[in-house]
Amino acid sequence: MNRTTGDDGGHGEGGGRDRDEAGRARSARPRDGLGRPLPYGAEGVPRQPEGVVRGPDETLREAQRLLDAGMPFHAHEVFEDAWKSGPEAERDLWQGLAQLAVGLTHAARGNTAGGARLLRRGADRLEGATPGPDGAYGIDVGGLVAWARKLAGRIEGTEGAEGAEGAEGADGADAGGRVVDAAAEAPRLCPRPA
Repeated sequence: MNRTTGDDGGHGEGGGRDRDEAGRARSARPRDGLGRPLPYGAEGVPRQPEGVVRGPDETLREAQRLLDAGMPFHAHEVFEDAWKSGPEAERDLWQGLAQLAVGLTHAARGNTAGGARLLRRGADRLEGATPGPDGAYGIDVGGLVAWARKLAGRIEGTEGAEGAEGAEGADGADAGGRVVDAAAEAPRLCPRPA
């Protein structure tokens, strides 16, 4: 990562921008577990490399690991790689999963309106997705759609909306209108083997 500098040493309004090796603008600031930028020099979490081509099983394993660790923003980047490198026919599947991960990210950051909107958008996209050649790779599409709609209703505090009545978080507390714990709310992408 290279940094072009202006009068401010590359940080802010002096015109300096972080650039990748190809010269494209890309922030070199460290990020926290929810993908929020931290100040230069702060210790962040390792970023997901971009443009990694993985098979569907590897994509799902890595994304589930990140979701379980409370890092849905990073899981979204794994899904983004899948939609960019995968077959066009599977684009809605991977984009829908990415939108669910970003929706959970926003909900965990306290942006309830944006989180709910992205969760519903991801659920809608998943419902319309054409599964891959082997079905949907074992993905519990129906379960994920229900999870997303229920969480969207809970974080907005809209009792009774889209199956949200009586919904409780993993700790038993109602999450209505509050920040959620990304790890506690992480969905299962595929059913666990019996």
